[in-house]
Amino acid sequence: MTATPSPEGRLLTRVSVPGKLILMGEHAVVYGRPALVAATSLRLRVDLYGAGRSGVEVELPGVPHRAHVSWPEISRYASQVRQQWERYDASPTPEEFALLHDDRRDRLVLVALGEAIAALGEDPRSKDHPLSTLRLRVDSAVPMAAGFGSSAATAAAVVTAVCTLLGRAARWSLIGPIAGAVERRQHGAPSGVDVATVFHGGVLRAGRVGEELSIEPLPARPDTLRQLRVFDTGRSAESTGAVVAAVRSQRAQHPGRFERSLDVAEAATLAFQAAVTGSAEPIDLVAPIREAQHYLESLGVVPETVCAVVRAIEAVGGAAKISGSGSLAGPGAGSLLVLLPGDVEDLPGPLALLLEHELELGAEGVRVEAVA
Repeated sequence: MTATPSPEGRLLTRVSVPGKLILMGEHAVVYGRPALVAATSLRLRVDLYGAGRSGVEVELPGVPHRAHVSWPEISRYASQVRQQWERYDASPTPEEFALLHDDRRDRLVLVALGEAIAALGEDPRSKDHPLSTLRLRVDSAVPMAAGFGSSAATAAAVVTAVCTLLGRAARWSLIGPIAGAVERRQHGAPSGVDVATVFHGGVLRAGRVGEELSIEPLPARPDTLRQLRVFDTGRSAESTGAVVAAVRSQRAQHPGRFERSLDVAEAATLAFQAAVTGSAEPIDLVAPIREAQHYLESLGVVPETVCAVVRAIEAVGGAAKISGSGSLAGPGAGSLLVLLPGDVEDLPGPLALLLEHELELGAEGVRVEAVA
């Protein structure tokens, strides 16, 4: 594609995507069991502007970070990360996963840019290429390391913005595989459900069929979803990928016990789905939420500090479970999905100490908000 780059400072493309929360099925979805996932009203936005010199000026005010990176450097870095991931994929151990990451604050953005141009067959080194001179800015209300899918949101937004600037339609068949590859570079062996949810929005049932991810929109009742509250237990001690790798090791060591725990997770997920899409009362969500939480505790991904909060909620007749991969060490484990009985006026003591996220579940998916 050839075109004259836009003048410096001009907004070329703006894309926003929602965060996500896993309602049910964490970890189990990686092994072919169903998960229920909801897009949230907390959104991440990527703006692409024209710039004055070749390459990409990356601005990440939330980190904070700002750096200029040439396109050859972006391509080399994305290729290096891809090779590191391929070594991990061949030997998916926690030790190999630890070698995947470095301390670059712009890692995800650079990998997303590099994977996008590689998949699309673009060469932005030419001075008349639409991508040759860019300023890329990420503004996000999606919490990091809290189970909200910030990595998937970044990947999907950057890839969609690049495709849009190149005149490509923002369709799942194009964006999904590229953004999914970016998330794998970050998390090792994710299920792919995060990228699917932030792209499509709403509430999805997801599961793997062989190597493919199957997704189905669910007609979840908004009044039931509004009964669910989300609290912040603190950032996880490890990355999602590190926790996923540790759980994968458990499966390798105790396959029979692991499969039985997946059976519990699947039964809880199906019961929750029936309640949230049918005419059931909120009280019918209590049992599946509790069962899902106990399953996650059996995997060792819920720190004792978070378990104590959950027990206090259960003591007043409610239910709570972590949402996301959890944490191996704690004290935080990301987001906590909470259902309290209608007659409970005051938050249980430990829960009252946590920050509550103000959000809606089932929000709109990817939006292309501006195109020059």
